[in-house]
Amino acid sequence: MADEILRERRGHVEILTINRPEARNAINRATAIALGAALDDCASDGDVWVVILTAAGDKAFSAGMDLKAFAAGEFPVTDDGFGGITERDFAKPLIAAVNGSALAGGFEIMISCDMVVAADHAKFGIPEASRGLVAGGGGLIRLPKLIPLAVAYEMALTADPIDAHRAYELGLVNRVVPGDQVLDTAIALAERIATNAPLAVRTSKDVMRKAREVSEQEAWSLNTAAFSMIGRSADALEGAVAFAEKRAPQWSGQ
Repeated sequence: MADEILRERRGHVEILTINRPEARNAINRATAIALGAALDDCASDGDVWVVILTAAGDKAFSAGMDLKAFAAGEFPVTDDGFGGITERDFAKPLIAAVNGSALAGGFEIMISCDMVVAADHAKFGIPEASRGLVAGGGGLIRLPKLIPLAVAYEMALTADPIDAHRAYELGLVNRVVPGDQVLDTAIALAERIATNAPLAVRTSKDVMRKAREVSEQEAWSLNTAAFSMIGRSADALEGAVAFAEKRAPQWSGQ
């Protein structure tokens, strides 16, 4: 794996680190390809149950697109969107450990994740309108689904950032902690998720994500199908047996 993305495995948790602190972790073509490849590996690796995405240093999670690289003709988009992530259908839980500001494409990468642990000094926003652009990596699509529409309008149209505590109030982030606790807090959250049956976790995520986009009747059909499938799984039987035997379950992911 290229140096643009560092990887570390802790049990069933994979930690991916955007490693361009000298460029405020801005995304160039090489970084987009490397992040996409790392996520592909995690998706296919049965031993990876939860993924954390973070960045090097304490200044920025990501400043978005590397404008110097863009000016030189690079475009950091793959078949899976900006940074190799924003249009990706990723089945496993994905936690952003946001160590600093997440702006423009960096913010869009953040909201492509399922959960967020943020440093208390972090800032968030889509400032593209102040540069004569529009947010092209999903910010205009996802943000109105995550926070009240009037607030999403304000963020996009004023181009003004919000701080971590306001992001927490709006439900954009799950935890706000001192900067030196961000990764440890994200790991604790990931490990808590990884105590549960991985197939049930992935299926729960899938139903919740899809249910937001369809009618309630269609959502019930999704839920019923998921419940039926999980009920026949080896892990469902293991969970019941482990409960009866008063022991920790040994999940197989089957």
